[in-house]
Amino acid sequence: MWFYVQRVLIPYEKADSAAHQRPRGNLSDLYPRWLGGRELLLHHRNPYGSDITTEIQKGYYGRELDPARPGDPRDRQGFAYPVYVVFLLAPMIGFPFHGVQIFFHWLLVGLTAASVWLWLRALRWELPVMAVATCLALTLGCFPAVQGIKLQQLSLLVAALLAGSMACVGSGFLFLGGALLALATIKPQLAWPLAAWLLLWAVSRWEARRNLVFGFGLVMALLLAGAQIILPGWWRMFAEGIGQYHQYTQNQSVLEVIMNQVLGSAGGGAAGHLSGQILAGLALFACGPALWRLRREQPKDSGFSAATALVLALTVLVIPMYAPYNQVLLLPAILLLVRERAAFLSPSRVRRWAYGVGALLLGWQWAASLSLTVIYLLVSRAWALDGWKWPFFATFALPVWVFALIFFHAQDEPHRAEHRPFVKAS
Repeated sequence: MWFYVQRVLIPYEKADSAAHQRPRGNLSDLYPRWLGGRELLLHHRNPYGSDITTEIQKGYYGRELDPARPGDPRDRQGFAYPVYVVFLLAPMIGFPFHGVQIFFHWLLVGLTAASVWLWLRALRWELPVMAVATCLALTLGCFPAVQGIKLQQLSLLVAALLAGSMACVGSGFLFLGGALLALATIKPQLAWPLAAWLLLWAVSRWEARRNLVFGFGLVMALLLAGAQIILPGWWRMFAEGIGQYHQYTQNQSVLEVIMNQVLGSAGGGAAGHLSGQILAGLALFACGPALWRLRREQPKDSGFSAATALVLALTVLVIPMYAPYNQVLLLPAILLLVRERAAFLSPSRVRRWAYGVGALLLGWQWAASLSLTVIYLLVSRAWALDGWKWPFFATFALPVWVFALIFFHAQDEPHRAEHRPFVKAS
């Protein structure tokens, strides 16, 4: 996968950008946040301002975007994050960005690897060393992780914070779990669905679980208060920035992209957007009863793991951003489906077929990247570049299938799951 991205995908993107006169700078998704944070903390400039956006474009794209050029990207790369993200980035703002890039690259590698262990801990699944190493290799070698690391996407940092939060909850450290959950809200669209589920879970047994609410509430209060101190009225600027971001990027959810493709011959566009939103609403409505039923489960219960994996799979499906790197949030659902494979490899032909299709969709990215690597090395570099799309063929189908599998698995959970100790692999 890493060979495919470095030798096939990136050269194709460079050639395509040159052909369409599309600018390419550092292309680091960290850069807009780093520059905005540096200018705010060191020079007291508004990171949401148009002047900062122009400076960001010069670093990210190599020059300021020109609306008159049809080949220029639509994404203006504004500072479209809650301003309190600068508190997490503050230790790095005093260093040259080139050094920050190198450090953050390896930080994301380490955090992504750590998230595998954290999710295994949260799911209470103890594996042999070689099995854990296999999970690490497949996770670090999947396209969402590789893309996130190459782009230096904060989604991977948020995914690690969510994994840490759930591992703390599973180990009984509820206050710390709530604190990490609050830090993950630097990307609200990724963190708030899980936060809503955990807060519902906590208030369902208040006396035993209130520390999670206290940890979340305290850290959120500190983040919001600190943000208001360093940039009064920031939330209005953030809301405006988010509105502009969705206007110029026209981001869509996975379901909207699928429906646009399905309805493409019939017009797509508005119809695809509307039908995708309807499907998202139906998915959310369908998950409600299962999550409500499982809200009293203990972290050691299988039902709690299923509910958490379901919420994150739903998040990937419905948030208005279909970028593959967000699919790192499918990791707990995939691990859970592998652990509970006996339930799917049952006499039911439909279950076996559905599980097999899911395995094929997951494995396609590696089969395609391996094929392109062989073609690149043994046949023709040009042929390999012509097939750059192959690993993407299952990109939109995989989150839908994983959601469906984990949804029906959650439906099978009893109202009160029996106590489950660590599951040790044979």
